[in-house]
Amino acid sequence: MRNTRRTSLRSAAVVAGTATVLALPVGSAFADPRAVPGPPEVLPSVEPAASVRAYVTTVKLADGSVAKVYKIGNSHFEADVLAGSMKLDTLVSKDGAASYGQNNGLHVVLRPNGTVTSWMDGAPKPQIRKESSVRITMPDGRIAKLVDGPHGKRVEISTPKGRAALATIDLRRPSVHHDGWTYRLVQDGKRVKFVVIDGKGGGNSRVYDFTGRLIEEYTADPAGQATGKDVKVVASGGGMAAADAAGLGFAVLQGQG
Repeated sequence: MRNTRRTSLRSAAVVAGTATVLALPVGSAFADPRAVPGPPEVLPSVEPAASVRAYVTTVKLADGSVAKVYKIGNSHFEADVLAGSMKLDTLVSKDGAASYGQNNGLHVVLRPNGTVTSWMDGAPKPQIRKESSVRITMPDGRIAKLVDGPHGKRVEISTPKGRAALATIDLRRPSVHHDGWTYRLVQDGKRVKFVVIDGKGGGNSRVYDFTGRLIEEYTADPAGQATGKDVKVVASGGGMAAADAAGLGFAVLQGQG
Protein backbone atom coordinates (compact mmCIF):
# COMPACT_ATOMS: atom_id res chain seq x y z
CA MET A 1 0.00 0.00 0.00
CA ARG A 2 1.29 3.49 -0.85
CA ASN A 3 0.77 6.24 1.68
CA THR A 4 0.13 9.26 -0.53
CA ARG A 5 0.83 11.94 2.05
CA ARG A 6 4.06 10.50 3.40
CA THR A 7 5.35 9.50 -0.07
CA SER A 8 4.81 13.02 -1.44
CA LEU A 9 6.65 14.58 1.49
CA ARG A 10 9.53 12.14 1.09
CA SER A 11 9.82 12.87 -2.64
CA ALA A 12 9.76 16.62 -2.02
CA ALA A 13 12.56 16.33 0.53
CA VAL A 14 14.75 14.43 -1.94
CA VAL A 15 14.19 16.97 -4.72
CA ALA A 16 14.88 19.90 -2.37
CA GLY A 17 18.06 18.25 -1.11
CA THR A 18 19.29 17.71 -4.68
CA ALA A 19 18.62 21.33 -5.59
CA THR A 20 20.61 22.51 -2.57
CA VAL A 21 23.63 20.40 -3.49
CA LEU A 22 23.61 21.58 -7.10
CA ALA A 23 23.44 25.23 -6.03
CA LEU A 24 26.76 25.03 -4.11
CA PRO A 25 29.82 26.47 -5.86
CA VAL A 26 32.47 24.04 -7.07
CA GLY A 27 34.89 23.12 -4.29
CA SER A 28 32.61 24.28 -1.48
CA ALA A 29 32.09 20.70 -0.38
CA PHE A 30 35.76 20.48 0.57
CA ALA A 31 37.26 21.78 3.80
CA ASP A 32 39.59 24.81 3.86
CA PRO A 33 43.10 23.32 4.47
CA ARG A 34 44.00 26.38 6.54
CA ALA A 35 41.16 25.86 8.92
CA VAL A 36 42.04 23.91 12.06
CA PRO A 37 39.05 21.97 13.35
CA GLY A 38 38.32 22.46 17.02
CA PRO A 39 37.27 19.77 19.47
CA PRO A 40 33.89 18.24 18.69
CA GLU A 41 30.99 19.69 20.59
CA VAL A 42 29.56 17.28 23.13
CA LEU A 43 25.80 17.47 23.45
CA PRO A 44 23.91 16.12 26.43
CA SER A 45 22.40 12.72 25.83
CA VAL A 46 18.61 12.83 25.81
CA GLU A 47 16.71 9.58 25.63
CA PRO A 48 13.50 9.92 23.58
CA ALA A 49 10.32 9.19 25.48
CA ALA A 50 9.00 5.76 24.67
CA SER A 51 5.68 5.78 22.79
CA VAL A 52 3.08 3.28 23.89
CA ARG A 53 0.68 1.95 21.26
CA ALA A 54 -2.68 1.53 22.97
CA TYR A 55 -5.04 -0.66 20.93
CA VAL A 56 -8.33 1.08 20.08
CA THR A 57 -10.29 -1.02 17.58
CA THR A 58 -10.17 -3.14 14.42
CA VAL A 59 -12.01 -1.89 11.31
CA LYS A 60 -12.94 -4.12 8.36
CA LEU A 61 -11.99 -2.41 5.09
CA ALA A 62 -13.82 -2.35 1.76
CA ASP A 63 -11.73 -5.14 0.19
CA GLY A 64 -11.97 -7.50 3.18
CA SER A 65 -8.64 -6.53 4.74
CA VAL A 66 -8.55 -4.86 8.17
CA ALA A 67 -7.05 -1.83 9.87
CA LYS A 68 -5.95 -2.12 13.49
CA VAL A 69 -6.05 1.31 15.12
CA TYR A 70 -3.73 2.36 17.95
CA LYS A 71 -3.55 5.56 19.99
CA ILE A 72 -0.02 6.79 20.62
CA GLY A 73 -0.77 10.07 22.36
CA ASN A 74 -2.85 13.22 22.11
CA SER A 75 -3.74 13.84 18.44
CA HIS A 76 -1.62 10.86 17.36
CA PHE A 77 -3.15 7.66 15.93
CA GLU A 78 -1.69 4.86 13.84
CA ALA A 79 -3.47 2.20 11.77
CA ASP A 80 -1.80 -1.02 10.62
CA VAL A 81 -3.43 -2.19 7.36
CA LEU A 82 -3.38 -6.00 7.25
CA ALA A 83 -4.30 -8.54 4.60
CA GLY A 84 -4.37 -11.74 6.61
CA SER A 85 -1.04 -11.89 8.45
CA MET A 86 0.69 -9.55 5.97
CA LYS A 87 1.05 -5.89 6.95
CA LEU A 88 0.56 -3.71 3.87
CA ASP A 89 1.23 -0.34 5.45
CA THR A 90 0.94 1.82 8.57
CA LEU A 91 -1.01 5.07 8.32
CA VAL A 92 -0.02 7.82 10.78
CA SER A 93 -2.29 10.73 11.76
CA LYS A 94 -0.69 13.44 13.92
CA ASP A 95 -1.46 17.02 14.90
CA GLY A 96 -4.86 17.13 13.23
CA ALA A 97 -3.75 15.84 9.81
CA ALA A 98 -5.45 12.84 8.19
CA SER A 99 -3.39 10.06 6.59
CA TYR A 100 -4.24 8.48 3.22
CA GLY A 101 -3.23 5.21 1.60
CA GLN A 102 -4.20 3.15 -1.44
CA ASN A 103 -3.47 -0.30 -2.80
CA ASN A 104 -4.94 -2.17 -5.79
CA GLY A 105 -8.00 0.09 -5.95
CA LEU A 106 -8.52 0.25 -2.16
CA HIS A 107 -8.52 3.70 -0.58
CA VAL A 108 -8.06 4.08 3.19
CA VAL A 109 -8.21 7.22 5.33
CA LEU A 110 -7.16 7.49 8.98
CA ARG A 111 -8.83 10.55 10.49
CA PRO A 112 -7.36 12.74 13.28
CA ASN A 113 -9.91 11.32 15.75
CA GLY A 114 -8.78 7.72 15.07
CA THR A 115 -11.67 6.71 12.80
CA VAL A 116 -10.98 4.79 9.57
CA THR A 117 -12.95 4.89 6.31
CA SER A 118 -12.32 2.96 3.10
CA TRP A 119 -13.77 2.48 -0.38
CA MET A 120 -12.90 0.82 -3.68
CA ASP A 121 -12.29 2.47 -7.04
CA GLY A 122 -15.63 3.15 -8.73
CA ALA A 123 -17.60 3.11 -5.47
CA PRO A 124 -18.94 6.31 -3.90
CA LYS A 125 -16.73 7.81 -1.22
CA PRO A 126 -18.36 7.25 2.19
CA GLN A 127 -19.74 10.23 4.04
CA ILE A 128 -17.96 10.99 7.30
CA ARG A 129 -20.29 11.01 10.28
CA LYS A 130 -19.59 14.09 12.36
CA GLU A 131 -19.71 14.29 16.13
CA SER A 132 -22.53 16.18 17.83
CA SER A 133 -22.94 17.09 21.48
CA VAL A 134 -25.18 18.87 23.94
CA ARG A 135 -24.50 20.04 27.50
CA ILE A 136 -26.93 19.77 30.40
CA THR A 137 -26.77 20.83 34.04
CA MET A 138 -27.70 17.89 36.25
CA PRO A 139 -29.63 18.08 39.54
CA ASP A 140 -26.36 17.93 41.50
CA GLY A 141 -25.09 21.05 39.70
CA ARG A 142 -22.49 19.17 37.67
CA ILE A 143 -22.26 19.35 33.89
CA ALA A 144 -22.88 16.40 31.54
CA LYS A 145 -21.79 16.62 27.91
CA LEU A 146 -23.79 14.08 25.87
CA VAL A 147 -21.77 13.18 22.78
CA ASP A 148 -22.93 11.20 19.74
CA GLY A 149 -20.11 10.43 17.29
CA PRO A 150 -18.49 7.84 15.01
CA HIS A 151 -17.43 5.72 17.97
CA GLY A 152 -20.93 5.71 19.51
CA LYS A 153 -22.45 7.62 22.39
CA ARG A 154 -20.63 8.78 25.50
CA VAL A 155 -21.13 11.21 28.38
CA GLU A 156 -18.38 13.45 29.73
CA ILE A 157 -19.05 14.53 33.32
CA SER A 158 -17.40 17.62 34.77
CA THR A 159 -17.62 19.92 37.78
CA PRO A 160 -20.08 22.84 37.85
CA LYS A 161 -19.40 25.29 35.00
CA GLY A 162 -17.32 22.55 33.34
CA ARG A 163 -14.07 23.61 34.97
CA ALA A 164 -12.63 20.12 35.57
CA ALA A 165 -13.38 16.68 34.11
CA LEU A 166 -14.58 14.00 36.51
CA ALA A 167 -15.33 10.93 34.37
CA THR A 168 -16.38 9.66 30.95
CA ILE A 169 -18.85 6.81 30.44
CA ASP A 170 -19.91 4.88 27.32
CA LEU A 171 -21.68 1.59 26.62
CA ARG A 172 -18.49 -0.38 27.33
CA ARG A 173 -18.02 1.40 30.68
CA PRO A 174 -21.61 2.42 31.34
CA SER A 175 -21.60 3.50 34.99
CA VAL A 176 -19.66 5.64 37.43
CA HIS A 177 -20.28 6.71 41.03
CA HIS A 178 -19.20 10.04 42.47
CA ASP A 179 -19.97 11.66 45.82
CA GLY A 180 -23.19 9.68 46.34
CA TRP A 181 -24.45 10.13 42.77
CA THR A 182 -24.57 7.49 40.04
CA TYR A 183 -24.35 8.27 36.32
CA ARG A 184 -25.26 5.49 33.90
CA LEU A 185 -25.88 4.84 30.21
CA VAL A 186 -28.71 2.46 29.35
CA GLN A 187 -29.36 0.71 26.03
CA ASP A 188 -33.15 0.61 25.67
CA GLY A 189 -33.76 -1.06 22.30
CA LYS A 190 -32.17 1.19 19.68
CA ARG A 191 -32.28 4.12 22.06
CA VAL A 192 -29.52 5.09 24.50
CA LYS A 193 -30.53 6.91 27.66
CA PHE A 194 -28.53 8.77 30.30
CA VAL A 195 -29.64 8.09 33.88
CA VAL A 196 -28.71 10.29 36.85
CA ILE A 197 -29.40 8.73 40.27
CA ASP A 198 -29.38 10.70 43.52
CA GLY A 199 -28.02 8.25 46.09
CA LYS A 200 -27.98 10.92 48.78
CA GLY A 201 -31.66 11.67 48.22
CA GLY A 202 -32.75 8.05 48.54
CA GLY A 203 -32.63 7.06 44.87
CA ASN A 204 -34.54 9.72 42.96
CA SER A 205 -33.54 9.66 39.33
CA ARG A 206 -33.80 11.52 36.04
CA VAL A 207 -33.46 10.08 32.54
CA TYR A 208 -32.30 12.11 29.52
CA ASP A 209 -32.09 11.36 25.81
CA PHE A 210 -29.10 12.45 23.71
CA THR A 211 -30.75 15.70 22.68
CA GLY A 212 -30.49 16.70 26.35
CA ARG A 213 -34.24 16.41 26.89
CA LEU A 214 -35.53 15.15 30.25
CA ILE A 215 -37.77 12.23 29.22
CA GLU A 216 -38.42 10.38 32.49
CA GLU A 217 -38.32 11.22 36.19
CA TYR A 218 -38.70 8.86 39.15
CA THR A 219 -39.12 9.38 42.89
CA ALA A 220 -38.12 6.77 45.47
CA ASP A 221 -40.67 5.69 48.04
CA PRO A 222 -39.60 6.83 51.53
CA ALA A 223 -41.33 3.81 53.07
CA GLY A 224 -39.52 1.44 50.75
CA GLN A 225 -36.25 3.21 51.52
CA ALA A 226 -36.78 2.90 55.25
CA THR A 227 -37.51 -0.82 55.13
CA GLY A 228 -34.85 -1.57 52.56
CA LYS A 229 -37.44 -3.29 50.36
CA ASP A 230 -38.41 -2.47 46.82
CA VAL A 231 -41.89 -1.14 46.21
CA LYS A 232 -43.92 -2.03 43.13
CA VAL A 233 -43.01 0.20 40.22
CA VAL A 234 -45.65 2.42 38.69
CA ALA A 235 -44.29 4.06 35.52
CA SER A 236 -45.39 5.11 32.07
CA GLY A 237 -43.78 5.70 28.69
CA GLY A 238 -41.38 2.76 28.87
CA GLY A 239 -40.25 3.72 32.36
CA MET A 240 -40.38 0.15 33.65
CA ALA A 241 -38.14 -1.11 30.87
CA ALA A 242 -35.72 1.72 31.47
CA ALA A 243 -35.60 1.09 35.20
CA ASP A 244 -34.99 -2.64 34.73
CA ALA A 245 -32.31 -2.08 32.10
CA ALA A 246 -30.52 0.46 34.26
CA GLY A 247 -30.42 -1.90 37.20
CA LEU A 248 -31.23 1.01 39.45
CA GLY A 249 -31.73 -1.11 42.53
CA PHE A 250 -34.21 1.23 44.22
CA ALA A 251 -37.95 1.67 44.39
CA VAL A 252 -39.73 3.77 41.78
CA LEU A 253 -43.11 5.34 42.34
CA GLN A 254 -43.96 7.43 39.31
CA GLY A 255 -42.78 8.22 35.83
CA GLN A 256 -43.12 11.12 33.49
CA GLY A 257 -42.42 11.39 29.74
